Amino acid sequence: MENLTISRLQANTRITTFLLVRYAERRTDKNGNSYLDMNLADKTGEINCKKWDGDTPVPAAGSVVKVQATVQDYNGRLQMRIEKIREATEDDPYDLSQLVAAAPEKPEVMNREILDTVEKFKDEDLKKLVLEMLRIAGDRLMYFPAAQRMHHAERSGLLHHTTGMLRTAEKMLECYPFLHGDLLRAGVILHDLAKIDEMKSDELGNVTDYTRDGLLIGHLVRGVATLHQAAEHVGVKGEKVALLEHMIISHHGIAEYGSPRKPMFPEAEVLHWLDILDARMNEMQGIMERTPAGSFSENIKSLERRIYHPMYEMDAE
Repeated sequence: MENLTISRLQANTRITTFLLVRYAERRTDKNGNSYLDMNLADKTGEINCKKWDGDTPVPAAGSVVKVQATVQDYNGRLQMRIEKIREATEDDPYDLSQLVAAAPEKPEVMNREILDTVEKFKDEDLKKLVLEMLRIAGDRLMYFPAAQRMHHAERSGLLHHTTGMLRTAEKMLECYPFLHGDLLRAGVILHDLAKIDEMKSDELGNVTDYTRDGLLIGHLVRGVATLHQAAEHVGVKGEKVALLEHMIISHHGIAEYGSPRKPMFPEAEVLHWLDILDARMNEMQGIMERTPAGSFSENIKSLERRIYHPMYEMDAE
């Protein structure tokens, strides 16, 4: 039995390995049979798993387990049928760094890049607002992911997403010099900060659920409310605050994706597309890493399509 990473798993393979528990719950099928439903992960990906018995204790999210399982194809997606599972011990030979997905850069480096960007703002009101919002976010920003499942669902993923957007924003400002640079940069830094209150994450970046605030309010509305409080605290008022509030509340673009307003000025429109571009490139990068060249991925629910990994050979048929 091979010890394979999740990105390299194939159907009809038996494995014995250590994995991180992202989610685990006991369920009952239509015939009344109890089973364990889990999502297990390593740094390369995540896979749904089933253990068909009613006795195995439910492992805690964020814990490490040792599993013996068979990989199966279920409705076009890989799934593991668990034969044996136990909680890992201190004596077990696993490397936690190989199980936890993390941003490719150190959080201290990405956070410094954001702070250096803010320090260069020419607009003092925007500088005060952004620094206050970062202060409110606090140390959780250093490890918080940007999502529970999809793009940048990794330790320090929120910093990864933000710095990726900032770097692309600088190129956009070169192409469209009429844009207000500090306003766009501020919108990038603030647009997802309220995700820190939307999700429950441990310091490994493992999200177990959404918070009450996340389910009742959501990060768009909470972001606007927090910005309003921050503006009052630092004594900034007027149009700049309203513009940033609009950028936060409109960055998903349409009501179908949670935005009660469509972007209504250029910097808000650019923020919306920067967000989509960075999220999709991060997701597609992960798909490319687990899909062999010349092959199609499974159907990607968030993208509503399969993705092809090009061979990048001009003479390939």
